[in-house]
Amino acid sequence: MGHWLVIDLEATTEEGGWPIEEMEIIEIGASMVNAQGHEIDHFQRFVRPLRRPHLTRFCRDLTHISQTDVDSAGPLSEIWPHFERWLSQHHPRLIGWASWGEYDRRQLEQDWRLQQLSSHLSTLSHLNLKKTFAQARKLQQPVGLHTALQLSGINFSGQQHRALSDARNTARLLPMVLPIQS
Repeated sequence: MGHWLVIDLEATTEEGGWPIEEMEIIEIGASMVNAQGHEIDHFQRFVRPLRRPHLTRFCRDLTHISQTDVDSAGPLSEIWPHFERWLSQHHPRLIGWASWGEYDRRQLEQDWRLQQLSSHLSTLSHLNLKKTFAQARKLQQPVGLHTALQLSGINFSGQQHRALSDARNTARLLPMVLPIQS
């Protein structure tokens, strides 16, 4: 049976948002799920931003990630190989990877390029679950993760805007929009 990887990233930001080119990953959360959508493994790490090492108050309040969390973490160039080692044990059974929207894929691809990192994910298809959910539910426009969960009769579990909680909650929607094949 195949597995799906659901990834969520938290990144540096300010009220009103920054262009993706200025954002840096500060947390990686990933949930590996089986054909029934149940988590079989997970990965979570903080990442120290290099260009703007001090988190804005808005970013700290939104994510509940402290300055100490990122100061004590390694930069992405150190953390990403840990992720790839974790991923490699699941790679033979991996069908693809998903995220809520395009942001996570675009941020990863940008940072892989900037830091000259490679990833098994680049060889797999990416599923934009936000778009797929809107199509499956025949919604006029895509909705946020919290709203999608509510429409599905699911309560958000964990802390919003934390990478692993968001990845796990996104994974709960995967079987509803995509008949996962074994």
